[in-house]
Amino acid sequence: MALAVCLLFDRRSDRAVRSLWDRLESVGVPSLRSHTHGRHLPHVSYAVLRQWDDGAVRAALAGIDDGDPVELDFDGMGVFRRGRVWLAAGVSADFVARQQRVVAAVATAGADLHKHYRPGVWLPHCSLAPRATLSQLPDVAAAVMDVLPLHTRLDRAALINSGTGDVHPLPAMP
Repeated sequence: MALAVCLLFDRRSDRAVRSLWDRLESVGVPSLRSHTHGRHLPHVSYAVLRQWDDGAVRAALAGIDDGDPVELDFDGMGVFRRGRVWLAAGVSADFVARQQRVVAAVATAGADLHKHYRPGVWLPHCSLAPRATLSQLPDVAAAVMDVLPLHTRLDRAALINSGTGDVHPLPAMP
């Protein structure tokens, strides 16, 4: 179980990602739509915490308010180990700085940050399929390439418990 500090997509962008999840499911590739508890939301994670104090994390994040929504253009796909397929976005230096502020805040709250979310290591992405096999990758690539480029807007933030799917909206946009 982990806690993620996530940016969530606006309605149009959320529908576009969910539509892509549905396309993958229709060709037999399990997506985040059907993964684990089935309550996943399209998102981009700033940080994933392995251990945390909920109150301390919320208090630390309350001090960050960058205000403006984030616009990302997804123009490719990637594959992490064990077949996790994701959308790749080009990001600005400002977006990277925002992630670094979030990481610094959760660190001051005593949270244990997952190693892939450390500044300089973090790859901003939107997960599509958690366990695609090598034989499924051509179908995944075909589905993804049919919808790219994908211009998106992330307009709110939340803490999401990956084990339960519980979503706790944040009052500000980090």
